[in-house]
Amino acid sequence: MTTLQNRLDNLHAWVRNCPVLQRFTSFTRLLLGIGFIAPGLTKVVGNRFTVLGTDTPVGFFFEALYQTGFYWRFLGAAQIIAAVLTLIPRTSTLGAIAFFPIILNIFIITVSMNFVGTPVVTGLMLLANLYLLCWDYHKFKPLLFNSRAPLPTFSDVTPHWIERAGYAVVVLTGLTLTLATRGIFAKIPSAFLFSILATGFIGGLMIVTGWFMLLRKE
Repeated sequence: MTTLQNRLDNLHAWVRNCPVLQRFTSFTRLLLGIGFIAPGLTKVVGNRFTVLGTDTPVGFFFEALYQTGFYWRFLGAAQIIAAVLTLIPRTSTLGAIAFFPIILNIFIITVSMNFVGTPVVTGLMLLANLYLLCWDYHKFKPLLFNSRAPLPTFSDVTPHWIERAGYAVVVLTGLTLTLATRGIFAKIPSAFLFSILATGFIGGLMIVTGWFMLLRKE
């Protein structure tokens, strides 16, 4: 057991100190957070999730959930809370924990109901959630091993201000785009949607620029 623990500790330390994986983790949190706020808000405001009719198994399932009323809104609120916790660095571990039962449940539903292609997407979401849990392995270590050692410290890269600004732009444009596709906003002109995509692309360029700025300093 000690050998396994040491190997996991060494692997985890290497992963946590890798600048590329640190940024990959931030990107994963952004995707999960942005991806769940719009569907969650759709439920909270009392809108249906799909336009499929009740003559299909999928449409019947979501209509049954929609008709529960309070439970439908509770599901949406849980998704929003988990998403917001994941987007905030200080509470990202709580977000990953809260997301696990939500995403696992979604994955099982898509598999059991034979959603065409959707299990691939939900499976990737589940893998992303598991990755975020593994990222904070040192916080869960006392639950796995008889260890009372203090939490280790890692060499976290401090993002350049341009990179931080890029993340903010990507989050705002991502939320606007996903909310628009869920019908939260009134009908938006195509030109405005293209401008949102362009702004998101600029935000991505700002993130990459921030990376290169840090590399030049090293």
